[in-house]
Amino acid sequence: MSRVDRTDAFASRLAPTGAAHSKMWERACSRRGQWQQITLSALLTMSLTACTVGPDFQKPEATQIADWAKPAKSAPSQAVSEPLNERWWEVFHDPQLSALTQRAVQSNLDLQLASSRLQQSRAARQVITADRYPSTAATGSYARKRNSSEGLNDPSGHNGDSAFNLWDAGFSASWELDFWGRVRRETEAADANLEVAENDRRGVLLAVLADTAQNYIQLRGVQNTRAVTEQNLDVARHSLKLSQLRLADGVATDLDVAEAAAQVAAIESRLPALEQRQSQLINAISLLMGEPPQALAKELSTDAAVPQSPLQVAIGLPSQLAERRPDIRQAEARLHAATANIGVAKGDFYPRITLSGNLGSQAMQLSDFGSWGSRAFGIGPQFSLPLFDGGRLRGVLQLREAQQQEAAIAYQQTVLRAWHEIDDQLTAYNASQRRRDSLAEAVRQNQIALRTAQQQYVEGVVDFVNVLTVQSALLATQEQWVESSTGVSLAMVGLYKALGGGWESVYPEAKIAAGLPGVVKAPTGIDGSAVADLK
Repeated sequence: MSRVDRTDAFASRLAPTGAAHSKMWERACSRRGQWQQITLSALLTMSLTACTVGPDFQKPEATQIADWAKPAKSAPSQAVSEPLNERWWEVFHDPQLSALTQRAVQSNLDLQLASSRLQQSRAARQVITADRYPSTAATGSYARKRNSSEGLNDPSGHNGDSAFNLWDAGFSASWELDFWGRVRRETEAADANLEVAENDRRGVLLAVLADTAQNYIQLRGVQNTRAVTEQNLDVARHSLKLSQLRLADGVATDLDVAEAAAQVAAIESRLPALEQRQSQLINAISLLMGEPPQALAKELSTDAAVPQSPLQVAIGLPSQLAERRPDIRQAEARLHAATANIGVAKGDFYPRITLSGNLGSQAMQLSDFGSWGSRAFGIGPQFSLPLFDGGRLRGVLQLREAQQQEAAIAYQQTVLRAWHEIDDQLTAYNASQRRRDSLAEAVRQNQIALRTAQQQYVEGVVDFVNVLTVQSALLATQEQWVESSTGVSLAMVGLYKALGGGWESVYPEAKIAAGLPGVVKAPTGIDGSAVADLK
């Protein structure tokens, strides 16, 4: 036996039979499958029990005050620390004002814009939240191919001699294992940004309610001022007629008549400006309703009394302010988002590990497609670790930390500004009441003085200059009284706006109309009450 034959015989004795070889291969595959399962299980367990990098958000402490500013005991309307009336516009007991606020919420375009921004924020959150879950896709392709005979080995077996068909279809999946909590921080920031958009809408809603009430109150104030001016115009015309009669009787002079006529003209000159102001306020209310100019002229041109504040104004407790004012809630949400973004920036320093896989069928003959032999699959992790980026990641982290510091300062400033606004509005509300009461007494005294001066003029005790002087003083004090009465109601609206009352708990989120909003027709049948009687 030759040396070669002896070697072959020895090798044949060492080599396993076909059955043995198959069992060995199965055991090797089984062990490899076990290792794969262990590896995948370990990766999944790590992803579920992973840490979250970056600082956790803590509700900031803000400036607090013990109690509101105390009003003067003599003020007719007192601000009391009782639960805030979220429907504060109803305390005026003006049905038309309540109807206008309802219409403004339904059709105001600024509010619709804010609702649209809120929807965008919700969609953005959904996009970011999707990164926390696996993504799957179905794939499929067909190609008529011919590989190069001069290149690398042709895997098709045709050696580049002929073209062939290739059918391919299956499923693919990938999932980023969030070991370091970067994706969780992204979701946290998206939730905070959604809260920013929600409070932005609440702030717009509060502004729309306050603007509607303020414009309506100013409109009624202008109409009352016009009524006072017209009453004084009647008095001036009566004085002119009286002076003309006295001139005819020879007991008055041409100077008296000229002065009386000048007084009539001076009072008449006030009316055009008041009519212009009324038109502007009606347009302002129409804009808040989403209506064209002068759309509400018919229903708002009828004079009505200035809405008056109640005897007690509930303003809530100071400790509830941060939970009620939309701008404070918005500033807190911005700080939350900025804090979460620090975690996102820190997470970029760590490896990104993605588990990906595919399962499908591939064949060169359509008849073989889908058979057991055409199956193909692949599964395994991938990772990427930043090694050098020129300091970009560190710069992003420093930027996020500076943005968080800015958001924290902005929160403190927002809270402090809120306290100042409330204190200023409380002071304005109390001061405007005292001014209104003093002017009411001045009006009464000037009315007495005018009647006395007119009687003395008829008796020849005083000249006509005295009558004109007293009449001018009465007109001025009456206009100031109407202005101060309007100011009390405006100050009350400003106070409720500063307190942050009346938003989501009263009016739910308005629906956004598809396409361009149409013109909303104003409802009919809303009549104003009579002009206030000034005495």
